[in-house]
Amino acid sequence: MKLKHLTTALAAVGAAFIIYVGLSYVLAPQATAADFGLPTWPQHEGTAFLAVKGVRDIATGLVILALLLTGHRRALGWAMAAIAFVPLGDAVIVLNSGGNAATALGVHGSTAAAVLLTAVLLLRERRTAAGLRDGSGSGSGSANTPEAAAV
Repeated sequence: MKLKHLTTALAAVGAAFIIYVGLSYVLAPQATAADFGLPTWPQHEGTAFLAVKGVRDIATGLVILALLLTGHRRALGWAMAAIAFVPLGDAVIVLNSGGNAATALGVHGSTAAAVLLTAVLLLRERRTAAGLRDGSGSGSGSANTPEAAAV
């Protein structure tokens, strides 16, 4: 499997997953919050904060899809690198709040690792393609050409 196909699949699955999580927080906030790993979560009037989280998760997935569908793969790589901060922060928050360590590391930590891996692969993708094209292997100089954008 080509690197481009792998990174496309990883980004698309990641986008679909976080949109699903976001929809879950909007449609069934209490049931979804129970699996986040925190010992407590907002109740009653505070439940609206869970929907806020859901909307932001949906927006995150839509950003990934927008960059993927428009072919801005390098920007997608940088966006995914920035997005990796979210599950990493979630893991730290769960651990610092006395939450479930297995969930903090197993869910949030592994998600951060998967998102960061996808980011690294996306950022290497153009450099590798450019290096193969110019024969240097370094990817310098040709990554910003129209031909490189098509790769």
